[in-house]
Amino acid sequence: MTNLAIDVTGLSKSFGTSKVVDSLDLQVAEGEICGFLGANGSGKTTTIRLLSGLLKPDAGRGQCIGYDILKQTDQIRREIGYMTQKFSYYEDLTVYENLYLVAGIYEIGQPQAAIAKVVSDLGLAPYVKKLAGTLSGGWKQRLALAACVLHRPKLLLLDEPTAGVDVKARREFWDLLHDMAADGITVLVSTHYMDEAARCKRIVYLANGHIVVQGDPVSLAAGSGLITFEIKTANIDALAHEARQRVGIEAAAVFGPLLHVTGSKRDILEASLHELAPEGWQEVEPTLEDVFIHLLATGGSG
Repeated sequence: MTNLAIDVTGLSKSFGTSKVVDSLDLQVAEGEICGFLGANGSGKTTTIRLLSGLLKPDAGRGQCIGYDILKQTDQIRREIGYMTQKFSYYEDLTVYENLYLVAGIYEIGQPQAAIAKVVSDLGLAPYVKKLAGTLSGGWKQRLALAACVLHRPKLLLLDEPTAGVDVKARREFWDLLHDMAADGITVLVSTHYMDEAARCKRIVYLANGHIVVQGDPVSLAAGSGLITFEIKTANIDALAHEARQRVGIEAAAVFGPLLHVTGSKRDILEASLHELAPEGWQEVEPTLEDVFIHLLATGGSG
């Protein structure tokens, strides 16, 4: 049986009259990279803060890395790495000074050795004497990741860690995450990027504080019930605009010279396509982006 790094049931949290997390059940296996997706306000950040011990749930129970989420929050906070959306380290300190400060917070016995290892592992050696505030977005995120793993946590909780970072830096960041997962670290990461979601072993989609759908990327796309057709035409922007007005067409997205048209009712969708593009179209597999645009449009109801 697979060991679970996260196993919670009935997790709920309200702020005033607004229920942000609503009876959420979540299981994440040890060594898994689990992607957390959903629209802004769907409850992703609050759930991560509940799991990290930074917020107390109104209801629910369970464990995070073997500790009770209600009674052992101090132990959880000491043995996880939590990365917020916003860079939260001192910009007027060097990379080394920031890491040394973090080492002191976690009472690491040999801080110099620990810093040397994480600096080497994450390629930060050329930047150790640079002020954190002078780093690019990608290197700031790498510093934040270094600070998260300095104390060798069992679990990483990452809240949109690559927001605003360029494509190359994002890819390198995810390569690092997969290296860490190979070493047994569990990762729960929220993201809005579909290319990142596709790199997760499993995806969990939230809407209105509860899980709507979950599974591996391929199964989610195949089991979505969506039908996607691809049209190649010279007048693609005008065709896309017209397609969005047609009955049965839920989304029409331009990808270079191609138009992806998506719907969930084949007969109505095909009837609209016959009128829209009688010159021809072909059916293709729906993408993750097709699936999540559909979930956003339907409020997560599928």
